[in-house]
Order: sequence, then structure tokens, then C-alpha cells
Amino acid sequence: MMNILVTGSKGQLGSEIQELASEYAYNFFFTDRNNLDITDVNAIKTFAEKNAINAIVNCGAYTAVDKAETDEVNANAVNHLAVSNLAQIAKEKNIILIHVSTDYVFDGKNFKPYTEDDTTNPNGVYGKTKLDGENALKEINPPNAVIIRTSWVYSSYGANFVKTMLRLGKEKESLGVIYDQVGTPTYARDLAKAILDILPNIKNEKVEIYNYSNEGVLSWYDFAKEIMRMAKLNCHINPIETKEYPTPAQRPHYSLLNKSKIKKEFSLNIPYWKDSLDECLIKLGERR
Repeated sequence: MMNILVTGSKGQLGSEIQELASEYAYNFFFTDRNNLDITDVNAIKTFAEKNAINAIVNCGAYTAVDKAETDEVNANAVNHLAVSNLAQIAKEKNIILIHVSTDYVFDGKNFKPYTEDDTTNPNGVYGKTKLDGENALKEINPPNAVIIRTSWVYSSYGANFVKTMLRLGKEKESLGVIYDQVGTPTYARDLAKAILDILPNIKNEKVEIYNYSNEGVLSWYDFAKEIMRMAKLNCHINPIETKEYPTPAQRPHYSLLNKSKIKKEFSLNIPYWKDSLDECLIKLGERR
């Protein structure tokens, strides 16, 4: 039985992996920053040796996109240096490594879905530190290591756009939501299942990158409209431009990810975004 270390296990993705764990014949070790400091390479090495770790799923990340603009040291420590640490130990101990990255490594100026080989050009600190983490992993190049880029993650766990819209939809008669940022949501449970399904089939000599999100194309405005419709909330959603809602960090205007590679190589069937949203709202008790 494989011994799998899951870092960042209290986040959205880590929590979904925990919930799915009983469906898989793996022995899981769920950690967070309180019981494993991934910015400490010796701590990772000790943990891996003590528990005979065969695979690592790195869900640990600094995801406060706006805060990162003024907190680059901490964002870099988690999104870049910690990934380098994990890669070093993975290479030294011949451990499978799945690292989760983001669409923010791109500048959002594309006109067709991003492939894994498209040129990266992050707009802000968060995207830059995530890209630095990717590059560190590629430079160390442990065998059987993959990077999965994803976008617009939500879950029944943690804070996210879906839960924010549900809360505001009950409090307000109307909301302005951005319509000129286009992408696809990712239900963390779908991504968690994909990771656990592909894990035993990872066999590569150099680091491979894969894109993963749910299927479909929409704006944040469309997403909010569908949340209100499914939850039967009488909150009117008004389309607004990005410039009407300024934030410290610049968001990519276009985040569509081409998922052909991961679907082909691992025979994955990826759910449509509305179906996954429906499933999440049912789980939250909000589907009416």
C-alpha cells in the first residue's frame, strides 16, 4: 500500500482529498503548517523517512492573491521555496510528487485556451511565486513529478466565490460581478478525484505539466448568475467591468485552460462546470 503525504490538507483541495480518502487503497498522512513545515527541508526529509512516504500531493500554497502584493517574502516561502524543498526530497527518496499550480502563471492575454507549453508571464506576486515554484521543480527534475495547473477553485470547504455569492445573495438585493474575466471554475472535489486517480499511473522521467479545470467557458458574472438561479436566491446580478472593481493584484482576463493532455494521457472524463456546481450546492444544502 502506498504511503501518501498530503500537504495543505486543511485547504479546499486537501479537505476534499481527505473526504475521498476512504475510497482509495492508499495510506494517507494529512498535514498542514502546524504539524509539517514544508519551508524546512529537513522537516520534510525526517517526515518522509519516518513514514516511508511513496508519494506527495502538495496542496500547500499561499493563495491570498491581493495580500501577496505586500507580503512577497511569505508568498515566496510557500509557493516557491517549499516546492523546491519537496522536489529535493522527492528526488533524493524517489517519491512521486504532484504539485498544484495556477492559471495565474499566465498574463490572461490569450485568445484561445492555454496549453501547457504556452509562454508564462504572471501579472503579480502570487503568479510569480507560483511560477518560481514550478521552475524550481523543473530544475531539480525528480522523476515521476507532475505539475497540475488549475483555475477558479471552489469547494464546500473553506472560503471561495461560491460561498461568498451564497452569503451575499441572501443579504443583498443586487450585486455587481465582473463580466470581462473569462475562464472555468474548478470544483476541488473533481480535481481531488483526478489527482488520486492518476497518481498510480504517473511514470515520467522529466517533470510534466497538465491543465485541469471543469469543462465549459464563462465569466464570473455568468458564474454568479447560475449560483443565484440554482439556489433560488432573489439577488439581481449586474455585470461590471474589472476597472469598476479595482484590486491590489491584477487578475488575468482570460484563464481558459486546454485540458486535452491530461484527458488523453490518463483517460480522464472531466465534469461540466454546471453539473459540478449543482453537486456542490446540494452538498452545502443550498440547492432548491
